[in-house]
Amino acid sequence: MSRIGKKPVPVTKGVTITVTPANEIIMKGPKGELTQQIDRDIKVEVVNDELLITRPTDQIRHRALHGLYRSLLANMMKGVTDGFKRELELVGVGYRAAVAGQQIDMALGFSHNIIMDLPKEVKASAIAEKGQNPRIILESIDKQLLGQVAAKIRSLRKPEPYKGKGVRYSDEIVRRKAGKSAGK
Repeated sequence: MSRIGKKPVPVTKGVTITVTPANEIIMKGPKGELTQQIDRDIKVEVVNDELLITRPTDQIRHRALHGLYRSLLANMMKGVTDGFKRELELVGVGYRAAVAGQQIDMALGFSHNIIMDLPKEVKASAIAEKGQNPRIILESIDKQLLGQVAAKIRSLRKPEPYKGKGVRYSDEIVRRKAGKSAGK
């Protein structure tokens, strides 16, 4: 058995789970609603306030999907109850960010500002404090979508290894390289 797949997902109070005949899981919680399509071979059932995921055989495909769907459902459970947060840091002279509704306006050292539209499920805020690098805080109930949006913003100006300038996750460590060494 998969170590991750055989662990039941505890159902927190205030969350309702619906399993449709088409093997679609719908979770509703205090923060919102998420849906996930499940492979037809994997069985999902709610027993004693726990979500159990079972697989029919020990085929490689079934073993891979077993742990995958358990992780996805656990992330959905955490998302509809607590939500997820990702923080990005803009390191560089003149790098700025401003949020207006569902758009982020970023100055990242290019000739023009970059304006990025956010999905409606993602909320953003920009913080600029004196003496610290500007930060963008993204919040959502969908962990996959949040990670994808954060990765897209980071890809606009990846942190470079010589000066460390660029957009990085707040918990990311950038390995620095030595520059040119002078003279003889």
